[in-house]
Amino acid sequence: MPKESPFFKEEEQQRIIEAIRQAEKQTSGEVKVHIEKKCPTGDVMDRAKEVFGLLNMHLTEERNGVLFYLAYEDRKFAVLGDKGIYEKVSQNFWDSTKDLLRSHFSKNQFSEGLCQGIAEAGLQLKKHFPYQSDDINELPDDISFGQ
Repeated sequence: MPKESPFFKEEEQQRIIEAIRQAEKQTSGEVKVHIEKKCPTGDVMDRAKEVFGLLNMHLTEERNGVLFYLAYEDRKFAVLGDKGIYEKVSQNFWDSTKDLLRSHFSKNQFSEGLCQGIAEAGLQLKKHFPYQSDDINELPDDISFGQ
């Protein structure tokens, strides 16, 4: 059940959660979305790294978690992957995913941008971390919310 959010309607949250589930059906990788009003650290990558740790994303077996972080009032976002992903995907993956998000976010299409970014991450992760029949969903597929 989606949480109450001043930013995303329940329907939008459901679409994002479904995008996470669909992406994870293709890969052993884990995808998380974290939303908050403002980036408390000022530096979006520092905050994304902090959230990554708070959500225990570094504890996945293959170190293949991807975090989509959005501070909507500050209009800041980050896409951060764990060590296992950085060792296998090119910088082009990160740049193209950020460009895709930016193109939607600039038009205030936040849920659509996240859904498409998550789908793209799933396709990329599938190449390096294919879904295994004994795959365990290591992280909840819900959206986490900050302040």
